[in-house]
Amino acid sequence: MDSIKITGIRSYGYTGYLPEEQVLGQWFEVDLTLWLDLAVAAGSDNLEDTFDYREAIFLVKEIIKTSKFALVEKLVEVIADKILSLNKVTQVRVQLSKPGAPIPDFSGKITLDITRKVQ
Repeated sequence: MDSIKITGIRSYGYTGYLPEEQVLGQWFEVDLTLWLDLAVAAGSDNLEDTFDYREAIFLVKEIIKTSKFALVEKLVEVIADKILSLNKVTQVRVQLSKPGAPIPDFSGKITLDITRKVQ
C-alpha cells in the first residue's frame, strides 16, 4: 500500500495530567504516516485524485491548539480518528511527542505511537 509521511508538525497545546499543563501548556510534535492509493494521482497528475496533506497538517495543529484532555493517549486517538474521517485515507500512524515533559531530571521526550485503520 502507498503512503504519505508528514514529519515535524509542531503545535502548542493544553493537554496533560498536571494542572499546570492544562493552564501553561506545552509543545507537541506529531509525525503522520497516511496510507492510501496513490496510483490514480500518479497517472493523472491531478491534486483532486490524491490527498491534500495540507489538510492533515491544519487538522493536527487545530486539534492540539483547541483540545484540553488529561491524557495524551486521548489526544493521539482523537487525531487518528479525525485523520481517518478524511477522504481517501485508509490507515494512519500517529506519533505524538512531548519534547518537554514536566518530569524532574529528564531531558528526553515521551512519544506515543498508534496505528489505526478505517473500520
